[in-house]
Order: sequence, then C-alpha cells, then structure tokens
Amino acid sequence: MDFPVFHLDFLGNRMLIALIAVLHVWINHAFAVGAMPLVTALEWWGYRSGDDRWDRLGYRVLTVCFVVTTTFGALTGVGIWLSTSLVNPYAIGSLIRIFFWAWFIEWLVFVTEVLCIMIYYLSWKPMARRKKAHIAVGVALSVASWVTMAIITAILGFMMDPGSWLARESFFSGVFNPIYLPQLAFRTPVAMIAAGWLALFLAYFFTRSEPDLRRRSVRFIALWSLAWLPAAVAGALWYWRAIPVWMAGNVPVALGTQRFAAWYDQLLTVLAAMVVVVFVTGVFGVVLPRRLPRVALLVPFALTLVLLGSFERVREFIRKPFVIGEYMYANGVRVADLPLLKEEGVLHHATYARVREVTDSNGVAAGAEVFRLSCTRCHTVSGVNSVTDRLGGLYGPGAWDRDTVKYYLVGMHTARPFMPPFPGTDREAGALADYLVDLQRAPRPALGAQDVGARPGAAGPIGGGEEG
Repeated sequence: MDFPVFHLDFLGNRMLIALIAVLHVWINHAFAVGAMPLVTALEWWGYRSGDDRWDRLGYRVLTVCFVVTTTFGALTGVGIWLSTSLVNPYAIGSLIRIFFWAWFIEWLVFVTEVLCIMIYYLSWKPMARRKKAHIAVGVALSVASWVTMAIITAILGFMMDPGSWLARESFFSGVFNPIYLPQLAFRTPVAMIAAGWLALFLAYFFTRSEPDLRRRSVRFIALWSLAWLPAAVAGALWYWRAIPVWMAGNVPVALGTQRFAAWYDQLLTVLAAMVVVVFVTGVFGVVLPRRLPRVALLVPFALTLVLLGSFERVREFIRKPFVIGEYMYANGVRVADLPLLKEEGVLHHATYARVREVTDSNGVAAGAEVFRLSCTRCHTVSGVNSVTDRLGGLYGPGAWDRDTVKYYLVGMHTARPFMPPFPGTDREAGALADYLVDLQRAPRPALGAQDVGARPGAAGPIGGGEEG
C-alpha cells in the first residue's frame, strides 16, 4: 500500500489497460509474429520460382507491417508498461522481481527484432542480388518475433496459474508454469492465421492489375492460413484442459456479464451475415458488386481479431479474484497480507491515504479512501463497470441501506467468487458502506491521486509494493 492510487473514473483502470493491451496483441500477433515468416515465405517462393512478382508482393505486405509495428505496435507496447505501472504497481513490481532475467532477455531479443526488421525492410532492394542472405535476415526476424511472444506468454501464464512457484519460488518454476506451453501452442498458430487473413486482403488489393498473380497468391496465402488451423484447434484444446477447474467456472461469467455478450453477439451476427451473403452469391453465380469481394476478404481477418480480443478478455477475467493466481488479488493485496489488513486495516498501512483511521465523524471521507485503495483497480463510480450500477442492480436505484451494503461488502467474495475478499476491518467496511450510500445523495466521480495530489502519511507500508 505504498503507492498513490491512479484512477480514471470516466473510463476505468481496467478498461484503460484492456484497450491498450488488446490493440497491442492484435498488432503483435498479426503484423509481427505471424506476418514476418509469411513475408519471408513469399520472398523465398519468389526466389525459388524466379518470379519477381512474388518478391514485389512480399515487399508491399512488409511495408504495411513495418509501418504498423514500428508506430502503433511500439506505442502500445510502451503504453502497456505505463498503464500497468500506474494502475497496479504492486503486481508489475512483483512480476519484475520474479521475471527480471526473462524480461532482460526479452529486451535483448526485442532490440534484435527491431534491428532485424529495419535491416530486412530497408535492405530489400539493395540486396536484390543477394537473396539468400536477405532471406536469412527474414528468418532471423521471424525467430526473434516469436521468441519475444514466447517469453511474454510465460509471464501471462504465470499470472493465471503460478503452479509450483508458490512453494519453490524459483525462476524456472515460474517460467514453466502449467499454462505456459498450452497457451503458447495456441497463440503461435493463431498469430500465423491472423497474418494470413491480413495478407489475403492485402494481396488482393496489391495484385489488382495482375489477375494471374492475384489468383495464385490468394491460393498460396489461404493454404498458409488453413495449414495452421489444425494446430490452433489442438492448442486451444490443450489450453482448455490446462485451465484450473475454479478458473473454468468463471468462463460463463466472463462471456455473459458487463455488456460483453451483447456487443459480442451483435458483431458475430454482422460478420456471419457477410459470410453468408458472399457464399450464397458465389455459389449461385450472382454478379457481385465490384468492391464486395475485396471487402469480404476482411471478414476472416476481422473474425480472427474478434477471437484474439475475446480470448484476451476471457483470459483476464477468469483468473479473478487474482491478478497473480493465488498470490495477489486484483486490488494489489497479497494473499499472505490479507489477515493482517483485516486486523489492522488498509488505511493504517496506506502510505498516501489522506485519512488514516475511521472515526465517528469521518465515515464518508474514510470510505472514499477505502474505495480508492480496495476497489478502483476494477470499478468506477460513474464510468465503465460502475459500482453504483452494480449495487443498483442488486438493491434498486436509490434504495440502498447502509447495513445491507456493509453486509454485502463483507461477504461479497462468497456470492461472487471472482471478487476479492474485503481487505479491511469491520469499521472500514462500514465506512465504505457510508461512502457508497452517500453517493445516492450526492453523485460524484471518484478521484485518483493525479486529481487530488498525494501526501505520504506516518505509518509504514506493507504488502505488494514492498516484497515480491
């Protein structure tokens, strides 16, 4: 509890990370991990067949991937570090301590990847007479891109299920956690498929003046994507079997709550309708509008992005109530520290809290601090995933009773196992209830440290920010 609490009430901390992270995953999987070996394969095929048109096609596809990965990909990668460090410094601090050498190696591999993509792209034409050497650079780039993802996947798997690390606390027991290899076996082919569907659209666009190359390239890239499909299915099944039973129980909640199911179903309906229209018109020989085939080729790529986005959303949700499985709760409280916090209070151990204890006269102000410390990693007051909406759904708007709300806060983790246990004392639970009930009378957004400033208090910190 030794960091100021950053909070965006209009958007929500969780949504902030989700938007940046999902965009980064889309770019990383489709444009980097999957696209680099595909572009190298196009270049190799052009070299082997002696057809320079394949070489030009590969260069054009690489140009798109180079621009996207070195701009949006780089920005969102840095954005993940910035947003996670602001929102949950306890979790990112623990991960850095546990996986220091993994991240150090990943940084070296990433630098190698950046150098390789710059050399590969900028030397494409100057090395036209040294194709073998240039293709070797493409192979090195492909390997470096995949290794980067492989290292990060180990950390993502650890956050879901640390496995034997909880007893051993060794580097390799953390890296080779139970979910690491199954998740990597799923992500790798999905990245290749996503790159294939992206290249399918680009190839159709780039070969509009060469019908023969268009036909052959569409076939080549489609076969690339379909060849990876069985591996993706096998990886998905392996991944599903590796998920702990308690985590699998959260999947229906992840797919059916917080308006996720509504927009997800609508998106799939629109995409499915586009597939049906193209299929029916193609089978019955109906003349298609000129641009429809080109637009239709975006459907497989869009479906892959939906798959990746929903996968990331579900993966993040099912590990709740933890941010690091069975080690740290989503609000940054370590499991081992929970009994002490329940006895002495979160306010007592919060370095930057403006209120350090609950009195008879400061219930609402103390409750606001407890809410900021314990709830704002996931909830807002007036924005996305609003706590007022949640309580309104339970008790009805304007009908909250202080004792009922307090009773719910103390036992919410039993009714909703994806919620962390309340980490404070009974008086702090009462203060939080005072604050939530007061929001009915005077609705207002919750503020973060960036809004109100932060001043260290006198009591010393414990927990996630101090030990890992």
